[in-house]
Amino acid sequence: MKAIITGMKGAVGSALQAHLLADGHEVVGWERTAVPPHNHTAAQTFLRDTQPDLLFHLAIASQSTGVENEGWQINVAWPTQLAQLCAEQNIRFVFTSSVMVFTDDAVGPFTPDSVPDAREGYGYDKLVAEQQVRAANPAAIIARLGWQIGDAPGSNNMIDFLAKQDLVRASEKWFPACSFLADTAVALQSLADATPDLYLLDSNDHWNFYQIATALNERHGNQWRVEKTADFIYDQRMRDPRTNLPLLDKRLPSLA
Repeated sequence: MKAIITGMKGAVGSALQAHLLADGHEVVGWERTAVPPHNHTAAQTFLRDTQPDLLFHLAIASQSTGVENEGWQINVAWPTQLAQLCAEQNIRFVFTSSVMVFTDDAVGPFTPDSVPDAREGYGYDKLVAEQQVRAANPAAIIARLGWQIGDAPGSNNMIDFLAKQDLVRASEKWFPACSFLADTAVALQSLADATPDLYLLDSNDHWNFYQIATALNERHGNQWRVEKTADFIYDQRMRDPRTNLPLLDKRLPSLA
């Protein structure tokens, strides 16, 4: 299989690339400098020349390049364009969305039937992108992701967050949607052959953020100060038995 990955230098993209290569697949990264997201003709030509079987669209507007209305252009217009091009060229299309389509006022756990309530910001961008991707390409796979857990600081994942805090205030009333990057990568590859639909990827069955942060702290040599609080009350977990990610205690035995 030949796969193109947008956002391959990000946390999820790097993990997915490593997994696909280890599984014997060919991987091509989408370089925005060579093929700008706003250039429809360049994108069309790149796909035709590369002839991938599959395109994983993971990229988001993480760093400004000075493009006008860049957040919307990258988070909404680009995935819509790619969904359409993949439909035209018979390329399987997997688009990663986010649990942030639900605000902190929403009541979880969420299922594929839960109605998102984001009306602004990144979550709203992702929600509109989901709708436009589905309209442009009914065969698309949409995967909502939670907070990713990596192995080290340096990218947008939970370990990076913990390492940057002088004191980690971890609420026992917050149940975050989250999964380990390696498990997310495996799940995304599996979804490439799934029935076109919306899928939720989450490994958190019942653990609160204090329990998760404490278990990660133990795994990383107790290098962070973690304080239990109850000041953030939110159940963000996602439920989707079709995706079947390994639960957190598989990688964090102290949660068992």
